[in-house]
Amino acid sequence: MTRICLNLLIIIFISFISLQGQTLKDADGNYYKTVRIGQQIWMAENLKTTRFNDGSAIPLVSDNQKWAESSSPEYCWFKNDEKKYKNKFGALYNWYTVKTGKLCPSGWHVPTDPDWTKLTDFLGGESVAGGKLKVNDTIRWEKPNVGATNESGFSAISTGFRDHSGSFEIYGSNNIYFRSNAYWWSSTGLLNFNAYYRRLYNSLTCVYRTLSAKEAGYSVRCLKD
Repeated sequence: MTRICLNLLIIIFISFISLQGQTLKDADGNYYKTVRIGQQIWMAENLKTTRFNDGSAIPLVSDNQKWAESSSPEYCWFKNDEKKYKNKFGALYNWYTVKTGKLCPSGWHVPTDPDWTKLTDFLGGESVAGGKLKVNDTIRWEKPNVGATNESGFSAISTGFRDHSGSFEIYGSNNIYFRSNAYWWSSTGLLNFNAYYRRLYNSLTCVYRTLSAKEAGYSVRCLKD
């Protein structure tokens, strides 16, 4: 009986390590770290694929007016600078790209609004979960990066976003830096114009749940089915 119990413990431990260390591959061949948080397994990096999981291309849109007027799937790089921002921050997608259900690799999905709530509930609630999601430095976050511990392993970094008008928004000291906020879509829309997303701040420990125009460009984290 002792040997059986020991073997079971070894199997459970190996499985835990495997889940913690597994990588995820997208349609472009990019690999991502993943992390188990409670009963969920999340990407630990922002998505940067330029193709859907069926291999079809996602339209790249750099023009502000075209971005603002579109109700079709599209993506971009922050400030239209792929070389500088792709590997650091991933891509920015409008919600119509999320709506297709084909953005994440097979077996994964863009988290719903309840999926995000399950994450923040596990981490102690919206008022404190942000600190547990943020990386603990003032390089990828502007000072003071309040409460950042990254004890969840989610490794949230601050990135820019694209406004529904097509302009790239920046926040921070003297409006120069974009290291004070981070934004991720949920797959949950509301009526014809809005969808839920989550936002983190450098100056707060909270996770902010709110609505955005579907034309906005935000980051995406995928969640295992």
